[in-house]
Amino acid sequence: MILAAVAIFLAAFFLSVGGTYVARRYAGRLGLMDDPGHRKVHTVATPRNGGIGIFWGFALPLLAGVGAVLLITRNSAVGGHMSILGYGVPDAVVQNLPGLRAHVPLALVLLAGTLGIHILGLVDDRKPLGPWSKVMAQLAIAGALVFIGEYADPVRGGAFRILTSLGFMPSAILSILWIVALTNAFNFLDNMDGLSAGVAFICAAMFLIAALFNPHPQWFVAALLLLLMGSTLGFLCFNFPPASIFMGDGGSMVLGFILSVLTIRTTYYDAGNPDAPHHWYSVFMPLFVMAVPLYDLVIVMVLRVVRGRSPMMGDTNHFSHRLTRHGFSKRAAVLIIYAVTFATGFSAPLLVRVDDASALLLAGQLLAILVVIGILERVGDHTT
Repeated sequence: MILAAVAIFLAAFFLSVGGTYVARRYAGRLGLMDDPGHRKVHTVATPRNGGIGIFWGFALPLLAGVGAVLLITRNSAVGGHMSILGYGVPDAVVQNLPGLRAHVPLALVLLAGTLGIHILGLVDDRKPLGPWSKVMAQLAIAGALVFIGEYADPVRGGAFRILTSLGFMPSAILSILWIVALTNAFNFLDNMDGLSAGVAFICAAMFLIAALFNPHPQWFVAALLLLLMGSTLGFLCFNFPPASIFMGDGGSMVLGFILSVLTIRTTYYDAGNPDAPHHWYSVFMPLFVMAVPLYDLVIVMVLRVVRGRSPMMGDTNHFSHRLTRHGFSKRAAVLIIYAVTFATGFSAPLLVRVDDASALLLAGQLLAILVVIGILERVGDHTT
């Protein structure tokens, strides 16, 4: 399993590096350059199509894995052994083959939804869409994912629905809103070199721990998180301050979309299964891990509404911008937000294991961190 995990991670990493390099080289010809101007923190024209590297770093290994599973099922050898294109298949893969087969439809549905979000982002990068048009498209893609997921997972049901105990429609609506919220949270967070990608990498690492920390490890979710981490890190090689390419909406929305879907696929609490996590408050783990992006999303939108602006119109009042106005360099601001994200997410996987009193302590710790962020944001004049 360790070797498989390393292989999955490295495949996504190197494909992302290659894809980002090619995207950067041809950004000018594609009309995907980000010029400096109002609300921009960069001073020279920079490619903004790095999301291509992130998407293909995630998608190509996933497609290869799906193809391999399908080929294995069609190439059973005599004597009970299995092969793929004439090569033997490891016993560990054969033993998990039924589970791999069952997840193929889910993988394809997720990939289709991610492709839709990626294309939407690239279109917006090429010629900006209206904010509400973009939100409506996100709702449509998220809705299609949730409803088609019911057919992709006929045995378990609720493939991409959160809190299935609420009933189909409330659960579906909640899931769609969660997906769209996280998609936009990481889009909002993409306001400084390396910020959105680095936070996504940290969040994915925390969810990976949760998926493996489960009494019954969720290998499908873990594999997808490794793909996301590898592709994100490959892009960060070009995007960490000072960046030579931006991810654009074609990357930031992909990060939020994938993470939101994988949080839904992870089991945090199942009252009907004695072997599953049994603490009801485990369902709040994603809120711990995503506290920073969600906090930034909510605060910025509230400030815009209070000032009579559209909540979807960009400005420079994000947490990262406020840190730079405190005198921190852009790199220091990004590293501070990395650290805060790590601090809020590091203890989150423990919610599956701790008792009620310990859960309250963890919640208090999260609240204290958010209070510190709020104080940093309110000290001095930070509005623009």
